[in-house]
Amino acid sequence: MLAYTIKRLVQGALTVWFIATATFVAMHSVPGDPLANDRADNENIRRNLEERYGLDRPILEQYGIFLGNVLRGDFGISFTQENRRVNDIIREHFPVSATLGILAVTFAALGGVLWGALTALYRNRLPDLAIMLLVILGISVPSFVVAAVGQLTLVNVNERLGFSLLPVAGWGTLRHMIVPSLVLGLGTMAYLTRLMRSSMLEIADADFIRTARAKGLPPARIFLKHQLRNAILPVVTVLGPAIAAITTGGFVVELVFAIPGLGRYFVTAVQQLDYTVIMGTTVFYGAFLVVMVIAVDLLYGWIDPRVRLGGEVG
Repeated sequence: MLAYTIKRLVQGALTVWFIATATFVAMHSVPGDPLANDRADNENIRRNLEERYGLDRPILEQYGIFLGNVLRGDFGISFTQENRRVNDIIREHFPVSATLGILAVTFAALGGVLWGALTALYRNRLPDLAIMLLVILGISVPSFVVAAVGQLTLVNVNERLGFSLLPVAGWGTLRHMIVPSLVLGLGTMAYLTRLMRSSMLEIADADFIRTARAKGLPPARIFLKHQLRNAILPVVTVLGPAIAAITTGGFVVELVFAIPGLGRYFVTAVQQLDYTVIMGTTVFYGAFLVVMVIAVDLLYGWIDPRVRLGGEVG
């Protein structure tokens, strides 16, 4: 297991290096001057910024400076926000995005396992057909549409009730988090529901399930201990990327619900060509995704003892 962990960490480091390199190349392929639009008020400021980031040097030297800064965990200073380091922006606003993402993933995972199990239990009957129709809608409808519809629905509900059942926008309390997390996790929940249903139906006809029934075990025990535990493994394998995808995919939801998360700053940085913020947040999110994938790989082996993380199956 230790050898496998080291191998995955090395692969993860190479992946992060590739993400950083691709981000550097992409940002330097975008036309425009990163110090334009009054970002350097005078020639001295411009010269200091060029020296700080090597903007006046050959592209390979700039790349070396960028990688050196990334290895030190230094993503630089924002070109558009006065005296604000990218590290400070990430440290202050990523916890907001992470909190929203954790709530959304919790909602998606619990809902996906529950609805997936129900659809398998009532296969080809009304509950199955109704839930699968909602699953298709959840997968097909973009998150920004769901966010807008959810906010509009909440406005109408509050207006009819005559008081604020839940806040329409903002951040700070659990009441502010409920609707955005539900909206953000809806698409992932729909995907997990479909995945869980397929896994449950596949395992329902497995030999060990038939053996358990032949032994006379209670149906509830068979369902919970044997069928559900084994069917949930494919869901676990996608939880890592799902966590990262939800956390990084909440940009639109954060904008719609006026949530001060990191996604809003990333969108603003793209609009203003704030190179340091764009590159810093991209590398940070890429590393976060790699960590989540590695963590899920290790968790998968812990849940299913038949899996040997070194590649052997016994």
